[in-house]
Amino acid sequence: MKHLMTILFLATLTTTASARIKMVALPERGDTDIRLDNPAATLIEEERVLTLQQGVNKVDFSWKGVNIDADSIRLTVLDGAEGVTLLNVSYPPNEQALVWEIASQTAKEQKVRISYLLSYIDRLVTYKMVADKEETHVDLRSFLILRNFSGEDFENARVSLDYGEAFERGIQHEETKQLLFLNAGQVPIEKVWTFDAAQLPWDPEKVDGNVGIPVSYKIANTKENGLGQFALNGGKARVFQQDGNGGTIVLGEDRTGLTPVGETMEIYIGDSRDLTVTQKKMVDKQINIRRNKKNEIVLYDTDELITATLKNFKDTPVKLTLIQHIPGQWDMAECSDTYELENASTLLFEIELPANVEKEFSMHYHRRNLRM
Repeated sequence: MKHLMTILFLATLTTTASARIKMVALPERGDTDIRLDNPAATLIEEERVLTLQQGVNKVDFSWKGVNIDADSIRLTVLDGAEGVTLLNVSYPPNEQALVWEIASQTAKEQKVRISYLLSYIDRLVTYKMVADKEETHVDLRSFLILRNFSGEDFENARVSLDYGEAFERGIQHEETKQLLFLNAGQVPIEKVWTFDAAQLPWDPEKVDGNVGIPVSYKIANTKENGLGQFALNGGKARVFQQDGNGGTIVLGEDRTGLTPVGETMEIYIGDSRDLTVTQKKMVDKQINIRRNKKNEIVLYDTDELITATLKNFKDTPVKLTLIQHIPGQWDMAECSDTYELENASTLLFEIELPANVEKEFSMHYHRRNLRM
């Protein structure tokens, strides 16, 4: 190993001379687990077989040049622990080391597990998606990128995330490895266009340059889609599309968040100018005005009407997600389309637009109890 974490054994025998004997053989690291359950910390668990002598054995564990959190180091006595007791642990001053005292009633070989948090060994998750030409399915692959700058070499280890199957891989100090851990073909996708009234200009004709509407693929993390076995970690996603001639084109790149089982992953692939949304506020006035004794307005309601013209220039139907915002207390007087509430002030409209069509949208509402 590049920076060997040495384990030395000293045994204090229960004899009249109380001689301390340094054991010659150093135990090799056995089964090792690199656990990446928590993105902020990497847990290492390794098994070793200690050759204990009768009496009190001192085990010295040092980690010079390796980035270990000293407070996280634990030793656990495993199977056949009868007559074996971990007495205490001490930390020599000004050293990257500790000493365990282990009492054994008999001379024996004892399996133990040593666990600790190791810095500068981490993981990244990336996704590669190739959509068919019709954009109805993707071949989805996900990779684990394991990076080791901890100062320690691992000749053979079992690498595991908080989901999926573990990998039997070794990784050396200053080495980076890419491992395929998810390969799902023909995963259904939904292509959606999203107009957020709080983010995009209401009248694209009055803006210099073209105004595009963001386009995304939505993938449901469900068993019906060939997924749904575990949550999908956030990571960089690159999206390609088959061109119909045996090649592929690049659609876009996005960074996704954590997608629990049953939830939907959304991947932004670019802006489209095949759709336009032109929105206007046709009515905005105060109603139901309340005044104080000085005839000053203290509370009022509003009467507001928003209209929008939605145009689809494509030869195929599209699904537009229209996002509207109404702050404060409000009620809907009349609306041309159904909606769902994302929160108290955010309305989501899912609008199907046939090919080459123009559709009118309207939303008439009142805001209540506004103060001057």
